[in-house]
Amino acid sequence: MPGASGASGFLASGLGVALFSSAVFGLSGSFAKALLETGWTPGAAVTARLTGAALVLAVPAVAALRGRWHQLRNNWLTILLFGLIGVAACQLFYFNAVARLSVGVALLLEYLAPVMIVLWLWAASRRRPQALTIAGTLLSLGGLVLVLDLTGAVKIDVVGVLWGVAAAVCLAIYFFITAKENDTLPPIVLASGGLMAGAAVMWLAAATGLLPMAASTADTRLGPWVTPWWVALGGLVLLATVLAYVSGIVAARALGSKVASFVSLTEVLFAVIWAWLLLGELPGPVQLLGGILIVGGVVLVRWDELRRPARFGAELDHANDVEPVP
Repeated sequence: MPGASGASGFLASGLGVALFSSAVFGLSGSFAKALLETGWTPGAAVTARLTGAALVLAVPAVAALRGRWHQLRNNWLTILLFGLIGVAACQLFYFNAVARLSVGVALLLEYLAPVMIVLWLWAASRRRPQALTIAGTLLSLGGLVLVLDLTGAVKIDVVGVLWGVAAAVCLAIYFFITAKENDTLPPIVLASGGLMAGAAVMWLAAATGLLPMAASTADTRLGPWVTPWWVALGGLVLLATVLAYVSGIVAARALGSKVASFVSLTEVLFAVIWAWLLLGELPGPVQLLGGILIVGGVVLVRWDELRRPARFGAELDHANDVEPVP
């Protein structure tokens, strides 16, 4: 059948899998906010998510190692930094932003990370990036002004904005950490190890009283449905983390990490759609326009990176095929 073969070809190309990964990753903000609105703290939601996903991914990670445990020993620092910054800190800051802002605005702030990287490399190297990258950076910064809508009717929580910017900083740092070529560690092992390290840090912070931890068994509301708390938590763990990671790794292997990360920008669109359907949450018209400018600017930066792999964009490479947990 022509339709079936076309669908199979779309999935085989990796593009369909990458879009699916973005769609399920985009669920995280909605599931998390449903829990936060019933009394969960961001720390408790992050800890439960990391712990559950780490346990599920441990099985395929052990299979991928096939007894080659020296790979963990040789890459322990990468795994630890990924767990601390790319998983625990990035996600905790994002969930804190989600608790105070709409899901779409929080994620848009986090996706300013590529722009931060461009500005940092420009300042550090004193080497002017290409015109397309400069245009994308300016477009995203202009979009940020509209997203914040400082003079509009929509009031933005300043603390929430700071949390979102902190998540973007962690995302940018993660990309620098993993910029070095590393083919010795299977991506599923990095993902599982990072989740375990992140979960361990969160439990330690909770045990020492540094991180407020509170959970609730009250029902959650997702769209028109009132569901038990474990439905939102299960979706956060299994759909928005485990399934999202596995499909993201498959897509990155098929498309390459650069192209896959480019396609992952559609996560913002999916996150806004899910927040609208499940939470009745939609940014204002000015914020939506700002979001389009931010995503458009990041697209230009990534496009320039793909066109000029040997120049300025080369310093943004990350070869591990694993994105931080949004």
